[in-house]
Amino acid sequence: MIFKNLINEIDSIIERDPAAGSRLGVVFLYPTFHVMFFYKIGNIFWRYNLKFLGRMIMYFARIFTGIEIHPAAKIGSNFFMDHGLGIVIGETTEIGENVTIYQGVTLGGIMPSIKSDSQRNQKRHPTIGNNVIIGSGAQILGAIKVGDNARIGANSVVSRDVPPDVTVAGVPAREFARSNKKESFKAYGISANDIDPREKILVNLLQKVENLEKKIKTLDSKKIKKNENHKKFN
Repeated sequence: MIFKNLINEIDSIIERDPAAGSRLGVVFLYPTFHVMFFYKIGNIFWRYNLKFLGRMIMYFARIFTGIEIHPAAKIGSNFFMDHGLGIVIGETTEIGENVTIYQGVTLGGIMPSIKSDSQRNQKRHPTIGNNVIIGSGAQILGAIKVGDNARIGANSVVSRDVPPDVTVAGVPAREFARSNKKESFKAYGISANDIDPREKILVNLLQKVENLEKKIKTLDSKKIKKNENHKKFN
């Protein structure tokens, strides 16, 4: 069972990353595979109240991979961190199945670094649904929820809940697109086909202005011709 789950995780990485040449390559060359190996051990220690050992394992995993995961975080199956460097996953983070995140992503809290005693055992970090893609450099902050099949564009700052089947991007993040069906995989969370709704409105307004200008020019030319004809007959 453990071996089968391991193979499934490796194959899920190969499916999402065209640079992954083989299972052997994933095992030896992918930081996401290495850090998740350490995380599973550290998480066991944490759950058995051996918290110092759990933290120490993940400390060495961070040095080795450049990825920081708190051993108390809850992470589902087939989790893939593409490139991985600079990813931070906080203590009370919850991540669903088949989630993909890219380098530089922070799943963090928004609490100030004071009165830390009042923040212990409190939900401070985001909950990520299934099949979510989070683009590079995105910051998802606070005890918010990101729904299933959501897409977070690169370098976005998300501090509010994201509904399922929605693509968001920007600072602060805003909705770009919505779909009622599961979309195909989008690297970095957003594709060229996703257009900012505000940009659509501006484009439509510009088109209307151009059409009005054409109509005004047509009316002006007709008026000029009419005046010229009137002068000729007079």
